[in-house]
Amino acid sequence: MSSTTATKRKSTATTTAAAKKAKMAAAVHAETVKNILADASGFDLPDTPASTRKMLLELAQYARGLEEEVDSLKPKAKSPEELEAAAEKLANAAKSGIRKQLTWKPSCKAGTAKWMYDGVCNDPEVFGVLLGLEGPPTFKTTKMPREKFEELIGDLDVSIRYDTLRLTSDVNIHWKSAEGTFKFSGTYGK
Repeated sequence: MSSTTATKRKSTATTTAAAKKAKMAAAVHAETVKNILADASGFDLPDTPASTRKMLLELAQYARGLEEEVDSLKPKAKSPEELEAAAEKLANAAKSGIRKQLTWKPSCKAGTAKWMYDGVCNDPEVFGVLLGLEGPPTFKTTKMPREKFEELIGDLDVSIRYDTLRLTSDVNIHWKSAEGTFKFSGTYGK
């Protein structure tokens, strides 16, 4: 027969106490700011210069804390290597999605079969790198020659039983920056 011993979890009372204290201080400072803004000409000042300095110091620390909080919420700028990696991942997903749509249809004989790929890219910088632009796209809709598109995305030829399907037209690119979505479309055939 074996016995097991249980270990107790360490108490997190110190961290929760510190967090509560910080929240209470922030609430007090926010209340002070609210009172000052509510009655700008008649708010109460502390009696002594030392307590006035203390209040100003606490308000300055509160303001700095808010600035740091806002800065931490802003998205960090990506390095060129990170942009390239994200663009390559997006290109691979688009290439796979487009190639899956290139299937045989009777309209392939004339090269008029339609394809369309919808994608999501929340970072305009990444989409700009994907399309070989110098920055985020400034257009809503544009056309790109199929040769250049295949250079950027990758080879889109698909083998079928006795032939190969490939893009036959320029690629239409629709970019919705507010939604972070894009759409590639065009035609394909033999």
